[in-house]
Amino acid sequence: MSRQGTRLDPKKVNSELFTLTYGALVSQLMKDYENVEEVNKQLERMGYNIGIRLIEDFLARTSSGRCYDFRDTAEKIQLGFRTFLGITPTISNWNPSGDEFSLIIDNNPLTEFVELPDHCLNLKYSNILTGVIRGACEMVQMEVSSWFVQDQLKGDNVTELRVKFVKRLEDAIPAGED
Repeated sequence: MSRQGTRLDPKKVNSELFTLTYGALVSQLMKDYENVEEVNKQLERMGYNIGIRLIEDFLARTSSGRCYDFRDTAEKIQLGFRTFLGITPTISNWNPSGDEFSLIIDNNPLTEFVELPDHCLNLKYSNILTGVIRGACEMVQMEVSSWFVQDQLKGDNVTELRVKFVKRLEDAIPAGED
């Protein structure tokens, strides 16, 4: 017997598998550390490690050149979300000096099947994203900080990630090598 009419969209299946796998990872971290703040740190650290490796794949896939200003960097980060997560966050809320902006995510794929229990209200469930941004930017000689301002898991209408330029990193040459 053959199944007729049941075609699965591979992108949707991959997205759901990723979402469920990430949920299992966060759940395991909660069991291992039993401390929400430590889990937040671990998620950010994991994201950082992913970001320092992901930047090479991003540059190869997009053939992106060097960023000339922080607005250009914001657009590249937006492109990274589209490339790897299949979403396009809105860039908004630039500060007057142009060194800080928000990424507004209407539907965060990481939180698709998630409800936070009462004892986890301080959990920054998607904190891996802040680490990915920080790690990827550091690999292109840019120190940034990133944090959540709003989170749909905590009742907000959107998820808002804030990104702030800290400083340009100089290429480090090991001592004795000119």
